[in-house]
Amino acid sequence: MRTLRMKPHDTDGVLITFCGLDGCGKSTMIAKLSEHLSKKGERVTLTKQPSESVRRSDIFRTYMDSADHSAYNYRALSLLAASDRVQHSSCIILPALMRGESVISDRYIYSCLANLRARGYKNDRWLYEISKSIPRPDLAVFLDLPVSEALSRVRSRPEEKDRYVDLELQYRLREEYLRICAAEGGLLVRSDSDIESALEQIIKKTDKIYGGKK
Repeated sequence: MRTLRMKPHDTDGVLITFCGLDGCGKSTMIAKLSEHLSKKGERVTLTKQPSESVRRSDIFRTYMDSADHSAYNYRALSLLAASDRVQHSSCIILPALMRGESVISDRYIYSCLANLRARGYKNDRWLYEISKSIPRPDLAVFLDLPVSEALSRVRSRPEEKDRYVDLELQYRLREEYLRICAAEGGLLVRSDSDIESALEQIIKKTDKIYGGKK
């Protein structure tokens, strides 16, 4: 697998990203890490990709909520999400990093790559070109757990108990996240059992990054 050629941001800030299946525990880990960093005196900015404007779009909601995707092309959705990531990274994330803030992003360009590959677009190269305009994270966390556990967590949410989920796609996505994590030098953390142990791994890594900034 080719690696993404993201650009070093070379700022006083720290960029930490979280990726993984829906239900992998991103929200929980992000909240706990944010609390840890805030207690250490860091200014924390929480953000999410893609932005709400993309998440509310017809094409995004079709792919998230319906089994019938005949009205749209998935590459078109990927391009929409990728352009949103470039805009978001350059106008929201990078300025925060330049202010010396700690930015924690719920999903990043890795999610776009994982979804493209899991849906069969393994020969697309345009995303690699786009990645050159996106800041490389100081730490890319990939939360991993069995698909069955992730699905169980999603179904436990009242607002998502009846949501359409392509189960076969989830298995392919998990494999792609594992490949991308290895290729990009990410931090792979099991998130299906001991939350405190998983958090400890992340905090240990982040504390080391902040120590190197001083």
